[in-house]
Amino acid sequence: MFLRIVADSFGRRPRHKLLTGAALALGMGVVTAALSVSLDVGDRLAKEFRGLGANLLVTPQADSLPLEIGGADYRPVNAGAYLPEADLPKLKTIFWHNNIIAFAPILEDRATVLVDVPSVDLNSLRSNVILHPAEPPPVSIIGTWAQHKLSLPDGSSFVTGVDRTNPWWQVQGRWFSEGLSECVVGQALARRTGLHIGDHVYLGGSEPRVLLQSSLPQFLVTGLLATGGAEDDAIILPLDAAQHLSKRPGQYRKLYVSALTKPEDDFARRDPKTMNAGEFERWSCSPYVSSIAYSIKQILPGADVRVVRRIAEGEGQILTRVRMLLWLVTGAALLAAALAVGASSAASVIERRTEIGLMKALGAGSGTVGFLLAAEQLLLAFVGGGVGYALGIVLARLVGEKIFGVAPAPSLIVFSVIIALAAGVTVLGSAFPLHRASRYEPAPILRGE
Repeated sequence: MFLRIVADSFGRRPRHKLLTGAALALGMGVVTAALSVSLDVGDRLAKEFRGLGANLLVTPQADSLPLEIGGADYRPVNAGAYLPEADLPKLKTIFWHNNIIAFAPILEDRATVLVDVPSVDLNSLRSNVILHPAEPPPVSIIGTWAQHKLSLPDGSSFVTGVDRTNPWWQVQGRWFSEGLSECVVGQALARRTGLHIGDHVYLGGSEPRVLLQSSLPQFLVTGLLATGGAEDDAIILPLDAAQHLSKRPGQYRKLYVSALTKPEDDFARRDPKTMNAGEFERWSCSPYVSSIAYSIKQILPGADVRVVRRIAEGEGQILTRVRMLLWLVTGAALLAAALAVGASSAASVIERRTEIGLMKALGAGSGTVGFLLAAEQLLLAFVGGGVGYALGIVLARLVGEKIFGVAPAPSLIVFSVIIALAAGVTVLGSAFPLHRASRYEPAPILRGE
């Protein structure tokens, strides 16, 4: 009988039910889209932010006093201590190894450069070409990895390099291939020396000594690099070649690390030395940039790990504001749905005053009447929530593909949350009209008062 009364109510008053269901569906659709994008936006934005460059910088702990202005390191390129290249595979063994998406060691030095261009027959001058570090002046060389395949302790491999830590570096042509005598030249240096892709350069040390072309290693220019920084006036070559020229085999000067992190809060900025055991465990098990830096420092002896604050703080601020905007949209959609349900429920109760009075006159208690009306609203909530979830998934796909290029995947958790929110919004929105209906007295209603 109970189900028959509920079904009859839907059949006799479809207009109010359709309006309430439409309001719920629209509200839950917006909430579904906001929640789906919010759950996915963290990883998406973190990956997009990786295009801004590495967010961690590793340098020797015994290095000389840092000299940085505006985030740029102004120490002499050959000053300070060095770190062993052999320890780098350990980076993929820390707790947050999956969050470390790329890293690239850097070794900087100065070298004397002889340009070999097709318009000059250097072979005919081979015996009498003499280079001096003052003429032409030495230029910066940067040894690093590009598309480097690194063997890990577990037997797997990991492809990394500066092309992944700093993807905003633009190369006209291609990066050098490791194992070959190739290099990439900064655009400013290329314009000054007349170098083009396909030319050759000869590199020698910057020490004051006589250098013959026949004794210099030759490198093929495979690309021209544009970064807007000091790299535009440098030659970038494989790390092992730079180590050979600098006479520092198996060493590097600094390390760029690009890691996926979550925005830092006040807890993340606390000094881990002041935390108790429980707080330290919670801090170290959260992918804060500071906790990842702490883990890296533990497995790289003699290393000092610093956070690139310009990037890390910018990521946190943008991500926090985006999530706040999505939560505000969610709250506004829930409030609008609750008001619409409340208005529809109040109108329905007023229209059904005679029906409610008759049920009470026949012996139905206030609890029975309230439960009947609440059951109708909850059934409507489940239907409206399901339709709203379907609409929200379509909206989330449109937003995801438009902004991030990838649509968020449907989630069973989001579906459960939407159904629960639809039920909660319906109960809250119709609570006052249902309470009012349960207090109706049958005699005045049946007398038409």
